[in-house]
Amino acid sequence: EEQQIEQTLHDSVKRQMEKNQREYFLNEKMKVIQRELSDMNGGAEDDVAEIEKRLAEADLPEHVRKKAESEFRKLKAMQPASSEAAVVRNYIEAILDTPWNKASKVSINLSKAQEILDADHYGLDDVKDRIVEYLAVQSRVKKLKGPILCLVGPPGVGKTSLGESVAKATGREFVRMALGGVRDEAEIRGHRRTYIGAMPGKIVQSLTKVGVKNPLFLLDEIDKMAQDYRGDPASALLEVLDPSQNSKFNDHYLDLDLDLSEVMFICTANSMNIPEALLDRMEVIRLPGYTEDEKVNIAERYLVPKAMKNNGLRAKELTVHEEAIRDIVQRYTREAGVRSLEREVSKIARKVVKEAVSKKSKNLQIDVNSANLPDYLGPHKFDFGMAEDEAQVGRVNGLAWTSVGGELLTIEVAAVKGKGKFITTGSLGDVMKESITAAMTVVRTRADELGIESTRFEETDVHVHLPEGATPKDGPSAGLALTTALVSAFTGIPIRPDIAMTGETSLGGRAMRIGGLKEKLLAAHRGGIKLVFIPQDNVRDLSEIPDNVKEGLEIKAVKSIDEILPLALTSMPEALVKAPIVKAVDEGKKAARH
Repeated sequence: EEQQIEQTLHDSVKRQMEKNQREYFLNEKMKVIQRELSDMNGGAEDDVAEIEKRLAEADLPEHVRKKAESEFRKLKAMQPASSEAAVVRNYIEAILDTPWNKASKVSINLSKAQEILDADHYGLDDVKDRIVEYLAVQSRVKKLKGPILCLVGPPGVGKTSLGESVAKATGREFVRMALGGVRDEAEIRGHRRTYIGAMPGKIVQSLTKVGVKNPLFLLDEIDKMAQDYRGDPASALLEVLDPSQNSKFNDHYLDLDLDLSEVMFICTANSMNIPEALLDRMEVIRLPGYTEDEKVNIAERYLVPKAMKNNGLRAKELTVHEEAIRDIVQRYTREAGVRSLEREVSKIARKVVKEAVSKKSKNLQIDVNSANLPDYLGPHKFDFGMAEDEAQVGRVNGLAWTSVGGELLTIEVAAVKGKGKFITTGSLGDVMKESITAAMTVVRTRADELGIESTRFEETDVHVHLPEGATPKDGPSAGLALTTALVSAFTGIPIRPDIAMTGETSLGGRAMRIGGLKEKLLAAHRGGIKLVFIPQDNVRDLSEIPDNVKEGLEIKAVKSIDEILPLALTSMPEALVKAPIVKAVDEGKKAARH
């Protein structure tokens, strides 16, 4: 009996030893094979060891570590050379490269931040104040969510470069993401791992590039995003730009919650043509165009030194006088920003360099003033000032607000004998066509007061034209200008050429509030206009207008078209009856005498 038990134990131990030896032999054999394959495939086994080391050292949130370790166990069980192993390895590396807990130290020195912002950009006080306010709050609140600002303004006013300055002032890393033409939601959120060649979205990629979780993220040209069958990227940004949601941003590739609440987002746009839900999540700061004096100041402080440095000119070799810069602003550029101004200044610098090189002169000193400016830039491209033009019948200066700033908008109306037809040309939108119809009704209701026979409307064809026909035009703010032009056309009385006006009109002739007043007044100031009519309801917006613009323009706030006509027309028509508009003129004359 004992002998049988001993034999059984002996056989069991022997079988176990043989099994262990076999496993050991196979494991060693597998290691040798893997080593051979590793040498052939560029050290795949070394990669696994390196990933294991990185995973052990990485500072990861608990839920991220669990996922990474789970994927790593899968990786170890896979053939290193297989395509599945490459997919898993890339995923783990993406997790390890993402800055889950690493943050840069943010500066909260208010005076230094203000100094940096002022040194890099002239004006733009609203944005600077908002940034300094944020830093002030941050000095008292430890866990503060980053603000989400949207800078809206015409091209060339410094929106993108301001983002870099803010990053420098706050001590953050800077990331720029261009959204112009982006039409695929996966650009923002990434592709799911089931797709071949899947990658994280641009948000995660950008954070990986800078290596911290609290950079300044500039979303450039957010109004230029498109959408198609692949999804709507604007909707994908809703989660990114919502302070209450972005602490758990989920990238499709990582499929893990990433905290974006410490990121400072700044968006830029040329217009407010942004989905409403997205706009609601951002604090909009408008950057209007620069005034003439601001442009001259910017050119002297930034553009001329920059052009000289970029073109290898020494300090004494080129002097551009203030009068020359003002001439460039007035007669060679017509823009809200300073991009064209920078190009013209660079053109002068290049010509001076060419002169210095061709003459081989070491002591070259060039002074550019108004007199010799055409030698460098050629003849004037624009005529500054419209007050020199003669008064014309049916022609008035309106004021438009576009994505590139304010513009002077010429409106022409011709009344010719016909059968009461109404013609509009100049690429006019539906709202503007309706505005013309409303203006026509205003004129018809005042026909007797304006000395217009009621039969004239049935016997006259009216043609309304806005020059530059290739440019689409829309909006209601030309109502007062259209009414004035129609009155001039029907009465044959010319309109003063040095005036401009903006404002919507009601059927009763009341001047109604409009938007973009600052941009429009800047355009009037640039165009040499002397008198501008604005609706009474827009008086509150005058506080935003620079003092030098208000000093250079006579701004008259009006309640109705009846206050405009006596001042805009070179003379008033003789009324068929004693009407309110004539009484208003008489009362105005009496008040002036007293």
